[in-house]
Amino acid sequence: MKKQLKTAYAKARLIRISPQKLNLVAETIRGLKADKALAELTFSKKRVASDVKKVLQAAIANAENNFGMDIDKLYVAEAYVGKAMVMKRWHAAAKGAGHKVLKPFSNLTVVVAEKEVAKASSKTEKAKKTAEKAPKAAKKEKDDKKESV
Repeated sequence: MKKQLKTAYAKARLIRISPQKLNLVAETIRGLKADKALAELTFSKKRVASDVKKVLQAAIANAENNFGMDIDKLYVAEAYVGKAMVMKRWHAAAKGAGHKVLKPFSNLTVVVAEKEVAKASSKTEKAKKTAEKAPKAAKKEKDDKKESV
């Protein structure tokens, strides 16, 4: 069975920006460590980056206070954007006509998880074993050469 990861999340509803524009900022932090993601958002030139940073900070605080997770091990597991309501307005146009103005809103959810510290992988274990065997093999070759002479 798969082991369940400990996760914590935070949501922001009705952010006044289109989902497409908000997703551009959410993409930049997906999969990053929490501290790197905060740095990325701090120096981003996008207007909505400050809102995304607040949500990420809330998710980190939830992880620490509600679930007792270690902040240093946190990473952004998911950051997804949803469409919320659309305000409809109009502005006057020529010859008595009117044009629609759509003002979209978005929802943002940021999920942080604790990275598992993996045990030594099989590749590193094999490398260690071959390193241990290497001096023995070299010694064995010297002995073989001496016997043949």
